[in-house]
Amino acid sequence: MPTVLIYRDQLLPYSETFIPGQGGSLSRYGAVYVGTSRLTESLDTQTAIILGKTSPLGRLWKMGYKFGGVVPPQWLRVLKSHQPALVHAHFGSDGGLVQPLCQRLNRPLVVTFHGYDATWDTPAWSTVRGQGDVFRALLLRKRDRALAKADRLVAVSQFIRNQLLLRGAAADRIVVHYIGIDRRRFCPTDSIVSQREPIVLFVGRLVEKKGGEYLVRAMAVVQRQLPDVKLVVIGEGNLRSQLQSLAHQLSVRVEFLGKQSPDQVRHWMNRAQVFCVPSIIARSGDAEGFGMVFAEAQAMGLPVVSFATGGIPEAVRHGETGLLAPEKDTAQLAKDLIRLLGDVDLRQKFALAGQAHVATNFDLHKNTRQLETIYDEVVDNFQGRAR
Repeated sequence: MPTVLIYRDQLLPYSETFIPGQGGSLSRYGAVYVGTSRLTESLDTQTAIILGKTSPLGRLWKMGYKFGGVVPPQWLRVLKSHQPALVHAHFGSDGGLVQPLCQRLNRPLVVTFHGYDATWDTPAWSTVRGQGDVFRALLLRKRDRALAKADRLVAVSQFIRNQLLLRGAAADRIVVHYIGIDRRRFCPTDSIVSQREPIVLFVGRLVEKKGGEYLVRAMAVVQRQLPDVKLVVIGEGNLRSQLQSLAHQLSVRVEFLGKQSPDQVRHWMNRAQVFCVPSIIARSGDAEGFGMVFAEAQAMGLPVVSFATGGIPEAVRHGETGLLAPEKDTAQLAKDLIRLLGDVDLRQKFALAGQAHVATNFDLHKNTRQLETIYDEVVDNFQGRAR
């Protein structure tokens, strides 16, 4: 079985469970995860290679690699021992970072673009101010390298494909591929909609893009009409204290649960009546590339209310599996929540349609077979050029 090196520089942010989910569902390729450092213990150590620990002076090698494209010979020996057929990087900046390593390995590179890595514009160096701007500029320079040199660019939605085209990517090197979710894990344990509780559930990072402020303000309106409804927020981020203060100021009944395990997320998806993450386009340009969590909610029979931004209209069908308000329209968001919370028949209709939508378009195992076909084509083309 050929090996694919799945690259994410830091293995692995807690919000990126879709990466090992996709890798674990491969059937014709064996997945080995590669990064320069370990962020969590969420991956089996037997399938994860932490490059920073494979050689002496690991920190110095990492700096040379990240800032100068220097690839230590020890890293090459370790990776070659797995006889990889190709490298698959997640996020454009990681694709650009690993490209020199792919060149040294003489293996093709596939890069999946998920969101900000496709929507941010590369700043001119003359406009860069401060450490944060420098970091962002470096990330985007690496992203631009991936756009120019990767063998295949995978967009997680049509929206992301369009963003890549705007940033100069060649159309014939882009393929739209929905990652998909594991429907064996995301399925309701109780299909009776009427037994769900009056809960609006938010699952996501507490950052500007996820639109938490608009949901809290909308819930103030909702709870004046439906006082029994509670907001439950799962996730962490730099806006948590600000959102808690706003909820207190507006007398919104809300429970902030912080980070939760996937099992707990599914538990709350099985209890809630409505799912709402009203994502917006952040000031940085960051937008929702697709939103895996919307597919997860629908697979759980949980109707969605959100804003019609980024790739969300591809994940949620307005009027069929959920309701999508114009971006930042808090009044309409509140109306949609009230409508769905108060209409059990509509929730049932959306729940059934949402599960069918996910089964047809976002099934992880079916979609991963499509990904393996992409791998086959990339490897065959690369070998053909070599011959």
